[in-house]
Amino acid sequence: MSNIPPPETLRVDTLRVHCDGAGDISPALGHPRVYYHIDDNGYVECKYCDRRFVLKGGPADQEDAA
Repeated sequence: MSNIPPPETLRVDTLRVHCDGAGDISPALGHPRVYYHIDDNGYVECKYCDRRFVLKGGPADQEDAA
């Protein structure tokens, strides 16, 4: 069994998001800034770091389903 934590999930209010891999680390240690558009599935994943952006209230938002 792997001890690797699951990728980070961020709930957002907009369909257009960007990711540079920064978070708890310095942006200088992240990856190039990339822009994504959340599709009809209600989420998009960063191709570099696998961070998932979920649209609040969208079809993939599990927090609203509870």
